[in-house]
Amino acid sequence: MSDTGYTPPEVWTWEGESGGQFASINRPVAGPTHARELPVGDHPFQLYSMGTPNGVKVTMMFEELLAAGHAGAEYDAWLIRIGDGDQFSSGFVEINPNSKIPALVDHTGEAPLRVFESGAILLHLAETFGAFLPADRAARTETLNWLFWQMGSAPYVGGGFGHFYAYAPEKIKYAIDRFTMETKRQLDVLDRQLAERPWIAGESYTIADMAIWPWYGQLVLGRLYGAATFLDAESYANVLAWAKKIDARPAVQRGRMVNRTFGDESMQLHERHSPADFETRTQDRIGTTG
Repeated sequence: MSDTGYTPPEVWTWEGESGGQFASINRPVAGPTHARELPVGDHPFQLYSMGTPNGVKVTMMFEELLAAGHAGAEYDAWLIRIGDGDQFSSGFVEINPNSKIPALVDHTGEAPLRVFESGAILLHLAETFGAFLPADRAARTETLNWLFWQMGSAPYVGGGFGHFYAYAPEKIKYAIDRFTMETKRQLDVLDRQLAERPWIAGESYTIADMAIWPWYGQLVLGRLYGAATFLDAESYANVLAWAKKIDARPAVQRGRMVNRTFGDESMQLHERHSPADFETRTQDRIGTTG
């Protein structure tokens, strides 16, 4: 099919799946498609996620908190298989009406508290534990600047560039050119920022780095869409050095494994209920939602 000469109708009507890798889970309405409760483990934090870039943000944060000595950050990570539509279960929609991973339930207070959107989860955990978010007003504001920059920018990389370059049922030059240009502009924004400071927001490793690295760091490391050469990733030397520095952190390596179901099997831990799971590689110990 081709979009050449396409004239949009007066009122758009969904005609069913349009093709592409994720077409089967796309639809123009919200709400649950089936009834299913979510499992609940023993720890204060219950995470429902998958090891995509947005999911990795949060598992990175949990593992960094634990590595920094915050024992209260122990968590259960339950796998939500988005390709199977687990995010449309009644239990998941109850904690995230937008049906996107990750979603978190915080049981540390008098009543369970739902937290959805990856940036909101990072901010919630940073404020809960007083970690990875500077107390100084100026430094805190700069960190939040970059956290929200990522939340607003990454859809151009994922839903824009990644979709049309890697997943769309046909290669559309206009779409690929449009989103490649924007992705490279964003990489240049980061490269200029990192030319003047060791971390995204300044002198400290923060939730801004944890938000940005799973998308842009892994992109230049060649882990997203097979597009590093196409984007000339090596030309963004400051981003690449920053990405490698974060990639070497043990907590990040653990965070990348959690809820991962693809790629190298040695990097997959479908569920995480204990630090020991990284050693025993126990998969689906209590049972997944998939």
